[in-house]
Amino acid sequence: MGPKNRLYLKISATLLILLAILGGAYIWISRYVAEDYVAEINQQLFGGIAASTVQEVQPFVNGRVDTNQIQEIMHAMMVINPSVEVYLLDPAGKIITYVAPYKKVKLDSVDLAPIRAFVVAGAERPFLKGDDPRHPGERNIFSAAPVRRADGTIEGYVYIILAGEEQAAVMAHLQETYMFRLGLQLFLLSLLAALIIGLLALWYLTGNLRRITETVVRFRDGDYQARIPAADRGDFAQLAQTFNGMADRIVANIEELRSVERLRRELIANISHDLRTPLAIMQGFVETLLMKNETLSPAGRARHLRTVLDSAERLSTLIAQLFDYSKLEAKQIVPRKEAFFLGELAQDVVHKYRVLATEKNLLIELDLPEQPLPLIFADVSLVERVLQNLMDNALKFTPPGGRVVLRLREQPGHVEVRIADTGPGIPETEQAHIFERYKKAGRNVRESDTGAGLGLAIVKKILELHDQTIRVQSRRHEGTAFIFQLPAYEA
Repeated sequence: MGPKNRLYLKISATLLILLAILGGAYIWISRYVAEDYVAEINQQLFGGIAASTVQEVQPFVNGRVDTNQIQEIMHAMMVINPSVEVYLLDPAGKIITYVAPYKKVKLDSVDLAPIRAFVVAGAERPFLKGDDPRHPGERNIFSAAPVRRADGTIEGYVYIILAGEEQAAVMAHLQETYMFRLGLQLFLLSLLAALIIGLLALWYLTGNLRRITETVVRFRDGDYQARIPAADRGDFAQLAQTFNGMADRIVANIEELRSVERLRRELIANISHDLRTPLAIMQGFVETLLMKNETLSPAGRARHLRTVLDSAERLSTLIAQLFDYSKLEAKQIVPRKEAFFLGELAQDVVHKYRVLATEKNLLIELDLPEQPLPLIFADVSLVERVLQNLMDNALKFTPPGGRVVLRLREQPGHVEVRIADTGPGIPETEQAHIFERYKKAGRNVRESDTGAGLGLAIVKKILELHDQTIRVQSRRHEGTAFIFQLPAYEA
């Protein structure tokens, strides 16, 4: 049995239990309402019996109770209707005399409030219940009428309980039999009809849920393209949309993990290659020095040692870049921001690189505006690292006789930095990947060029720490420009 069928059975069982509870409540309420209905009918039919009794007999003679006459009338009334109980009350509600079976009267007085309300209502008899003298704490239907003197003052009340113990016993038996038959029949029919309708409704309403469950199972089993159709409609639209969004996120994460794994393999392969190359050069020239130490001229020995030193420096640069990038990617570097003049930092960087540019027959220019630039708010050492990496990149790919220009311009709330070269440019197909770690742009890299392909990746990471981005503008044979902004200092 699948999970969707188990859910349907659970909901169906819950519905059956609820219907059973509602059916029992319906029977109890129906019985209670039926009792009041019968009682109200009796009160409407026999509510005038007390007034008729007062008209036939005067219970008081000269202010005193005529016991014989009252007893005779009361007994006659009870012969006609044995279920009634007749009481004579004084104006305060105290029981003066009564005629009731088995002499089981337990109250000395009754509450006059419902009696007065009954009398005031007259022919428009409301459904009222008064105290039952034989059952303290219980209330019963009654008929009542005042007994008045010649001057209209009230001498007492005739108070008649219309449903005595005998009637109550008979009605209870009849009601139990009648209500049991009627209630059982109605309950079974209603339960059956409601259950059938409810099951059909549940089957229809849970149709969307079954489709969602099937889609989730397919996704769990590896069908990552499984999506809930028409997710914006149905009774579980929000659930369907949430699942589709979650599935898209999971697929995106899986693709990202695959991409990371692919880049990791490329990184390991590239690092292995770059580490192997300087190590192989160092090993080869050291072996040559050992084997030909006595035959090498001082100039040859110096040339070999210079090659070993260059390879060691290249290896050191590679390791330093890997270390720096790993710290940036792990977010172990927190920028220490301060206010400083970017123009002064740019002049220092350009001054340092002019010696190297002269050796390569390149021209380096610093383009500053006439108006002083505002202070910027950033980490000086990290910004210097960005400028150095971009200058290294420009000098590496610019051929002899070329030019590198570092330009600074003020922008609203920022200072824009642009480093442009006259190199071969970057193909458009590669521009989107040059900032990825260990990616080298296909700009005719010469074997003599050093670097691990991490320079631009480090630049991007540093700018991200400053909540900034970098963009590239390049065309083949027209040079390349890298542009980014740094926030101005707000005092």
